[in-house]
Amino acid sequence: MKSVSLVLLLALATGTAIPAQERAGAGEAELVTLRALQAEVERVHPSLRAAEQSIQAKRARVSQARTLPDPMVAVGWMGDPAPFRVQRGDPSSFRFFEAREEIPYPGKLRLRGQLASQEAEAERWALDGLRRRLRAEVAEAYFALWGTERAIAISEQNKVLLEKLARIAEEKYRVGEGLQQDVLRAQVEVSRFLQRLTVLRQQRQTLVARLNTLRLLPPDAPLGPLAPVEKTELFYSLEELLDRAVAENPEIRQQEERIEQEQYAVLLARREYYPDFEIRYMYQQRPVMPDMHGIAFGIRIPVFYKSKQREAVNEAAASLAAARQQREAIRTELFYAVQQHYLTARASEQLLALYRKGIVPQSTLALESALAAYQVGRLDFLSVITNFITVLDYEIEYYNELAKYQTALARLEEITAMELLP
Repeated sequence: MKSVSLVLLLALATGTAIPAQERAGAGEAELVTLRALQAEVERVHPSLRAAEQSIQAKRARVSQARTLPDPMVAVGWMGDPAPFRVQRGDPSSFRFFEAREEIPYPGKLRLRGQLASQEAEAERWALDGLRRRLRAEVAEAYFALWGTERAIAISEQNKVLLEKLARIAEEKYRVGEGLQQDVLRAQVEVSRFLQRLTVLRQQRQTLVARLNTLRLLPPDAPLGPLAPVEKTELFYSLEELLDRAVAENPEIRQQEERIEQEQYAVLLARREYYPDFEIRYMYQQRPVMPDMHGIAFGIRIPVFYKSKQREAVNEAAASLAAARQQREAIRTELFYAVQQHYLTARASEQLLALYRKGIVPQSTLALESALAAYQVGRLDFLSVITNFITVLDYEIEYYNELAKYQTALARLEEITAMELLP
């Protein structure tokens, strides 16, 4: 019994209780890192490819918007019913060719081009935001999977120890030094460990399936051993993270581009009050008279400006106001998200220190004392089991808290566009 307690205490003692532990045989396979998974998802995920194609499509609109309307040409005749034949001796009979070109009022094409260009820029920031969301989703699943695997490893190791305690209780009961209820309680706790392992393994399968889905692999595709996770220091204050979120967050940048886009839309709507022009050239071939050339200039007069151009300006102005309000709404949500994840990280940081320096060592000492008292018959087996389970739960909670801390940093990375994880 003494050796069993020493193994447990060595596994949870102050110097080596909390550092990340490797799975058995993990060193034989290449470790899967977070950054490698994120790079793979960025390389293969179809939503990113779709967003890139959307950017190219919108950039292709810029030159179209800046280009004059296509000219129109026409050919025809007047006179003989037969196609393109004229009546000889009839001066009113002729063949003709006509070409016309519409010319927008100066500045309209430039504004249309700027409008299309801003739309493409807004889409570029949307792509960046999508990329960061995917990276954060990969990180969240990665850390959750790592925490689950640590819980599985710890539970498997301690199940072996608990089975040894159960055998000790059985031996004491057989020689008349123990109680039957101790044996039954030990068997119940072993069954609870099996239940816990079943749930944890199912959680692991779910998280592996999530990562494989992001990688465009079958859900049950094998995933190599994860690299150990160490606590990453957060050196930035809340104010610094908030400032960076406002300045660099892709959603804010996208909305800024949309505001500028709507500003160009207002300018263009106001420019529509001004008329467009048309230039026309005509050539006539007549049978008994000299050929004729003609040129004409036309102007499109916005006579229905009250129901058309003025309402277009009102529409553009309302869209601009909506875009500005949407920017403020996004900024408010960002402030909340940054503060939420920052406070989560700081709280987890404090809990990690508490587990490492206080709770785990103290509960380990309590278990050691309980084991010593049980060996000399001064403590019942139920108290030993209770202390044993308490130490196990605290160690698992430590790794869960570490996973939560790293996930909070991953979400801050997404919001602030900063590299906070190694």
